[in-house]
Amino acid sequence: MKTIDIDQAIVLLREKVKDFQVPIVDLVQAQTKEPWKVLVATILSARTNDLTTAAAVKKLFKRVTDVRQLADLSLVQLEKLIFPVGFYRNKAKFLKQLPGVLSDKFKGTIPDDIDSLVQLPGVGRKTANLVVAVAFGKPAICVDTHVHRIMNIWNYINTETPLETEMALRKKLPERHWTTINSILVAYGQSVCRPISPHCDHCIIQSLCPQRGVTPRKTKTRRKGSLHLMTWNVNGIRAVAKKGFVETLQELAPDIIGVQETKAQPDQLDDDLKNIPGYQSYWFSAERKGYAGVAVYSKLAPIAVTNGLGVEAFDVEGRTLTLEFETFYFVNCYYPNAQHELKRIKYKITFNDAIRRYCNRLKKIKTVVLCGDYNVAHKAIDLERPKANENNPGYSQPERDAMDTFIAAGYLDTFRLFNQDPGHYTWWSYRSQAREKDIGWRIDYFCVDKKSEARVLDAGICKEVMGSDHCPATMVLSNATVKA
Repeated sequence: MKTIDIDQAIVLLREKVKDFQVPIVDLVQAQTKEPWKVLVATILSARTNDLTTAAAVKKLFKRVTDVRQLADLSLVQLEKLIFPVGFYRNKAKFLKQLPGVLSDKFKGTIPDDIDSLVQLPGVGRKTANLVVAVAFGKPAICVDTHVHRIMNIWNYINTETPLETEMALRKKLPERHWTTINSILVAYGQSVCRPISPHCDHCIIQSLCPQRGVTPRKTKTRRKGSLHLMTWNVNGIRAVAKKGFVETLQELAPDIIGVQETKAQPDQLDDDLKNIPGYQSYWFSAERKGYAGVAVYSKLAPIAVTNGLGVEAFDVEGRTLTLEFETFYFVNCYYPNAQHELKRIKYKITFNDAIRRYCNRLKKIKTVVLCGDYNVAHKAIDLERPKANENNPGYSQPERDAMDTFIAAGYLDTFRLFNQDPGHYTWWSYRSQAREKDIGWRIDYFCVDKKSEARVLDAGICKEVMGSDHCPATMVLSNATVKA
């Protein structure tokens, strides 16, 4: 197997990632030359996404202007300031201990060598290397999961652990690349060379890369005379916009996408988000701000748009938006969550009954496509830990029975027309690295009326798409009509 031309690859990638999101520690370095701030930001960034870290760092540095002031804050105060970074309680303890250790061992100053830095609370070799490189501008190689993974994909090294990777790179990688390789590969690893379904088809160094051990994402050729549909619970349209929603939509380019849990009124949104080139957008928001809400982006102009079900108890929460087209109805729906101890189960079951009756009326006229977050894993195959969740919201017996009733009324779960395997999920808890471990649930669906089965050409899940605790689900619909 060939080995990558490391100099050529880094030159190309360095130019490419200029427009990508800057890793948080690089951002801190650009804003300040104080090593203690770089150190603290690096400690907080461990196993936490950059947006969350950035918010915590901003809040903490507003309160603390000197490393010694960390000791003046209580653990509870520190926890509140850095929440919700990963392992925030442990990190609060590290920050509380940091001034004392610095005073006892290093006369209150931040050391600039790796062997000294690893003696500080919460600092391992990765963090130490990053601080040495970013805060002091000295040669160091910070090896995180992206550097370890991509260097092995490139067949530049052959290692099993990040520590082995660091040692191998110290021997092989030209020193001129040491301080920049982490920021380049983190930016590229988060956006293109992803751990799951990497975008090799869009990779600027595809011709150079050996692709060792890689399974590139599958790209599908668009079928003539078909519509590519998508549904995605974005868990806050304004939040996901900061994570590249517009770019993701333009890359995936569905003909129609239904989004749920927008958590925004249209007047709270920028024109750039409401008027994405090539799409018309339609919004139905909850009366309560920052809650529920649905929207549809469509390349096709609908014949008619209907907000809600005509039931006030549901419509005040902005849960259903229907676009009528020539040969089908596109019904975008955000089912209620039954909530802890099934406090809202009656409300949810009543909603299920109402949406079923609504779709039953529509399917007498033309094809019905009902997409959205159903907030239920229908069968044991649809979640990783069914036994442990039998009485929990989203997998309680009443909710599964309601889904059974809907399917029995003449509807098809389109994903299961093409895939009967377990392990395919659309939602993961933010807790305990559930997404990294793939401990998930399939609760986002495309369903169609049974008479329209022949129109369903494909259905799938875009597991590699990040930005929310859900990922998109997809369906391909033939333009050919069927008799009602």
